[in-house]
Amino acid sequence: MQDDGPKTVPDKTGHDLIQDYLKTLDGSPGVYRMLNGSNEVLYVGKARNLRARVSNYARPSGHSGRIARMILETASMMFLTTRTETEALLLEQNLIKQLKPRYNVLLRDDKSFPNILIGADHAFPMIKKHRGKRSEKGAYFGPFASAGAVNRTLNQLQRVFLLRTCTDAMFAGRTRPCLLFQIKRCAGPCVGRVSQEDYARLVQDATRFLEGKTTTVQADLAASMAEAAEAMEYERAAALRDRIKALTQVQSAQGINPRGVAEADVVALHLEGGQACVQVFFIRANQSWGNRDFYPKTGAGAEEPEILEAFLSQFYDDKEPPRLILLSHPVDNEDLVTQLLSDRAGRKVELAVPQRGEKAELVENAARNARESLARKMAESSTQNKLLAGLAEAFDLDAPPKRIEVYDNSHIQGTNAVGGMIVAGAEGFLKSQYRKFNIKSDAGANSDDFGMMKEVLTRRFERLLKEDPERASEAWPDLLLIDGGAGQVSAVAGIMAELGVDDIPMVGVAKGVDRDHGKEEFHRPGEPPFALRMNDPVLYFVQRLRDEAHRWAIGAHRAKRAKAVSATPLDDIPGVGATRKRALLAHFGSAKAVSRAATEDLMAVTGISEAMARQIHDFFHDRG
Repeated sequence: MQDDGPKTVPDKTGHDLIQDYLKTLDGSPGVYRMLNGSNEVLYVGKARNLRARVSNYARPSGHSGRIARMILETASMMFLTTRTETEALLLEQNLIKQLKPRYNVLLRDDKSFPNILIGADHAFPMIKKHRGKRSEKGAYFGPFASAGAVNRTLNQLQRVFLLRTCTDAMFAGRTRPCLLFQIKRCAGPCVGRVSQEDYARLVQDATRFLEGKTTTVQADLAASMAEAAEAMEYERAAALRDRIKALTQVQSAQGINPRGVAEADVVALHLEGGQACVQVFFIRANQSWGNRDFYPKTGAGAEEPEILEAFLSQFYDDKEPPRLILLSHPVDNEDLVTQLLSDRAGRKVELAVPQRGEKAELVENAARNARESLARKMAESSTQNKLLAGLAEAFDLDAPPKRIEVYDNSHIQGTNAVGGMIVAGAEGFLKSQYRKFNIKSDAGANSDDFGMMKEVLTRRFERLLKEDPERASEAWPDLLLIDGGAGQVSAVAGIMAELGVDDIPMVGVAKGVDRDHGKEEFHRPGEPPFALRMNDPVLYFVQRLRDEAHRWAIGAHRAKRAKAVSATPLDDIPGVGATRKRALLAHFGSAKAVSRAATEDLMAVTGISEAMARQIHDFFHDRG
């Protein structure tokens, strides 16, 4: 890989500038960047042949309006050659995600998708929801479109296969069956109500079900029920009958279950008015595991093939692609995209645009959902734009805000203090932009709300000033909403002045004398408080913003508090990570029992060497 660095051609822009670059380019594959006069990256592109690709921009005519505007703004270019075309595609997508150029297609949703995990590091494996890196041992099934889809499936699997969902520590500490055993959602392995061999069969059946072998599972259960009835084991036969009935209900509740498609993602695009919606349906084991819609930034007017190429390259950047991806439209550079996805998966990945049959029906269904989702989105955006215009008028802003940041704190008498920030704009709540701040200063312990707000704002804006001092990105807010009255607003204004960013409008939202919805008072620095009419849509909008910030901050506080409650002294022992901690708790039952154990007893635990056993023993006995 070779970077030729930025190149400028004095006193030239547009076609003339690009024409001069052709003199120094060869036919190597690579990536090019187009920059404007302020050195802002306008566009990042890849090429099988850099000279041939750039020569297209040198033509004075024949371009779409989008490309023509981009060429006119181009004041310099940068080139980076690569060894292969696939390497160029990968580098292009990395640069797009990093630089977010105005004319590129950009997928703005970067959330991971949940999976179901059946563990493999315990005699009685648990089944649970898993999100993130696949670092735990076990069998993973997914992705599912949402946490709700996973939870529904887990609930159904519990009814049929009776696998435990409790943690290893809770499992080790049980002396009586829990409620899940009583309502027939768990086989009760923690108290010996099922043998290890029988539980292993339950795990095997659940695995086969998630792999799509539902007919085999149901047939085996029916045979076992008949065998139990013949042996006059009527209680066991009745239990098997209930499981078969539950399995039948699960299968009927799966939704659209394609018979001829075992594993695929269905990706459909609808483009209208310069806005795009991409629907992705996840099909695994001949079952529909939900769908998710995405609204990529279309790069000021890109067409379907370019949008889908960019979407696929970015969407599967951190997700394993399935063996088959069904598309609503062909993509640009299909061979390169196929090669890139196959390399990421470590096996062959096929892209297809079906024209008939069941696969075409799946794509048509996804395309219909994309069309309807985009229509709803555009209607909501229209309403949102009216609300933002009304907000600008109510708060005397120069223009409707594109980005609103709302801040709130949450704690209980100074414990587990957390600051929360939510973000809203023309597209509604931007949840991928939400942030939480664990309060590190003494302000939290002292229940000092002003001090906590100062820490949150300082950390937020010092980072912004460091990463984007010119305010060129969309990360800078146009309006700050603070939960509080004149005192909070005055304090925030002082904090922002210290940081040198006192030109951002801010408004405090106080609940008024009776602390009731509808009687809010609004405060701006140096101005008297004011109120809005009780039936004003802008008032309801501000209430929603404040309530969402409150919900987010409380949720972050509760999560931190729950983590603190579940913490043990084992967390503070150097070298004892999650795996060793689980092994110790599973062996001894509690951290207190670990603290009392002798070195020889500690060495009996899997993964605990003699040196580690001494270190754990010394941690509890040599603390002065």
